[in-house]
Amino acid sequence: MARLPYLEADQVAPEYRDMLKRNTNLHKLLVNSPDMARAFNGIGGYIRFKSKLDPRLRELAILQVGWMEKSEYEFTHHVKIGKEFGVTEDDIKAMMAETEGKPSKLEPLAKAILRGAREMVRELAMSDATFAEIKNELSDEHMTDLVLTIAFYCAVVRVLATMKMDNESYYKEVLQQYPIPGVK
Repeated sequence: MARLPYLEADQVAPEYRDMLKRNTNLHKLLVNSPDMARAFNGIGGYIRFKSKLDPRLRELAILQVGWMEKSEYEFTHHVKIGKEFGVTEDDIKAMMAETEGKPSKLEPLAKAILRGAREMVRELAMSDATFAEIKNELSDEHMTDLVLTIAFYCAVVRVLATMKMDNESYYKEVLQQYPIPGVK
């Protein structure tokens, strides 16, 4: 059960109701601090809709963070979002295999990005070798967007866990399809 209330549109000032267009528990909880919620939505919106980073690669990096951190909410939501941006069933299974150190058929850049996300989760930063490998393929702008995306979602999973965010029931089927080790 969440530690703060989920607010409905009639419980927030009219100038903040636009933030509840996405009817998710995350948005309903964050609007307890409407200005912070707006700032949060600004970064998330930029990542999703304005970043020039390849959206499939972006979503694979986000999925890797959610998977590594055992964040049911983040992972299940981004399975759905990822599929809207070109992530396939095979990509998700390959991400799980890569996490376990098993081979996959992902292209080298996707493998390096997943490794970079794992390093940022486990070690705080990407290694020089991984950064250089990815940088061989991406521009400075893309690298900046990638690192900030991974860092942002490292923060998001901590917000979700600390606030004890309830996952919406319709995402439970995603967890059945892709069970996260240690998550019931």
